[in-house]
Amino acid sequence: MIGRVSTHLVVAACLLAAAAGCSAPAPSQTVLTNATVFEGALLITGDGSAPIENSAFMIQNDQFTAVGRKGEIAVPADATRVNLTGKTVMPAKVDMHGHLGYENVIEGTTAKENFTRENLVDHLERYAYLGFSGVVSIADLTEREIMPDDHLNLFMAPRDPKMPKTGRFPWGDLPFRIQEEVIPNAALFRTAGPGISWPGAGATGHASRNDVMYPVTTEEEARRAVQDYVKNKVAFVKIWVDDRQGKLKTLPPALYRAIIDEARKHNLPVAAHTVKLADAKELYKAGLVGATHMPVREGEVPDDELLAIIRERAAKGDRPLWFTEHGNLNAMGPKEWDDPLLWEMLSREQVQMQQGDAIKKMTPEVVERAQQESRAMGDVARKFINAGMKLVFGSDNGAAGRGFGWYNQMEFESWITMGFTPMEAIVMATRDAAEIAGMNTGLVATGRSADFIVLDANPLMNITNTRRIQKVYLRGKEVDRATMRTKWQARWKTTAARS
Repeated sequence: MIGRVSTHLVVAACLLAAAAGCSAPAPSQTVLTNATVFEGALLITGDGSAPIENSAFMIQNDQFTAVGRKGEIAVPADATRVNLTGKTVMPAKVDMHGHLGYENVIEGTTAKENFTRENLVDHLERYAYLGFSGVVSIADLTEREIMPDDHLNLFMAPRDPKMPKTGRFPWGDLPFRIQEEVIPNAALFRTAGPGISWPGAGATGHASRNDVMYPVTTEEEARRAVQDYVKNKVAFVKIWVDDRQGKLKTLPPALYRAIIDEARKHNLPVAAHTVKLADAKELYKAGLVGATHMPVREGEVPDDELLAIIRERAAKGDRPLWFTEHGNLNAMGPKEWDDPLLWEMLSREQVQMQQGDAIKKMTPEVVERAQQESRAMGDVARKFINAGMKLVFGSDNGAAGRGFGWYNQMEFESWITMGFTPMEAIVMATRDAAEIAGMNTGLVATGRSADFIVLDANPLMNITNTRRIQKVYLRGKEVDRATMRTKWQARWKTTAARS
């Protein structure tokens, strides 16, 4: 009996040993780590701390897994090593206020017909080319409920007779589908949906964007618009509270309070395009979270009461308060439109055609006035920041002739004309903007998406060095900028041939 049990035990032991041999590698085998280590660069992490000299950071799959000094982080024996000695690395940037899809960059046109997947991806590639890892787009062309018929004739744009009078506008769900994708060589995309406004008092500029938002005139309609809005995954609800210097009727307090209250029920923040001091006070009392420009503008400035409201909100709020703004681009002068990086994205002829008149008007007197205006804007922005708000990057890009990518880059640099330092500008456009956008980017730190820019010069010495891009990496992979240039320049030739 004892002999039989012993035999079974021996057999079982042999089987377990064999199984172990199959499931575990032999001691001489190497486990692949899929790691790449970048070494030697001056590293700006994006958190405002002093840059790391002779840095090392490791990427595995699409994330940073170690960050420090060269020789001081654990590196797997089989890791790929990339020498960045003499380079500067900074995190990729995020744009919290874009208007994508409507503009055909090459043709210099704006239209609903341009709002296609191909064109939207083109915009996201242009963002990636200049080192942006993400963007939140506002007033997008998306299907929405048609509000009461009697509002339709109040739009600034003539009503399309082909559009239905009831039901839903047949604009599709392209923005909602794109934000669920991770597109190679492109910035991540989030949408803030179509927005809500008084009829005809939403997005201005080209007529193709004037009628995309929900038009509301009563509290019931305002709440119904929010209820329809939240059927889709949106970054926030956008509203317009601006009478355009008395030329238009805009959302009164009762309506924007109803919108904010209804959005709160769905745990969705509201961001506003707002101008007047009186509206800013009521909006922040009601629970406004974001402002897509300076919260008070056009000759008015924040007073002690508004700043106190913001301090109280910032102290006890569960969401950070934020606003986007940039300096007057004329303050940078005409020379900023003459840069090799621009000519990689648009031909000189196209830039001259689309921006030539504006560039000619940038006389020394115009530039000096713009610089004074930018400094004054910076002083006001500091008041909001000191009260507890975050200034984050937002380009408001989307008008024909600006060219996605380059215009955004200049607006980022324009913060220096407002009195901010290069380090402040980098932090506001990377870590802080990514936090508000809810994107896992904007920092070179363990666990973050491996989105970074390799520069040939140090932007802390001169912010324009952020243009001296050697490479861009998104989600751990190098962006194929050469293929982008080839594609764009082929379209230049096609356009020239047609003209």
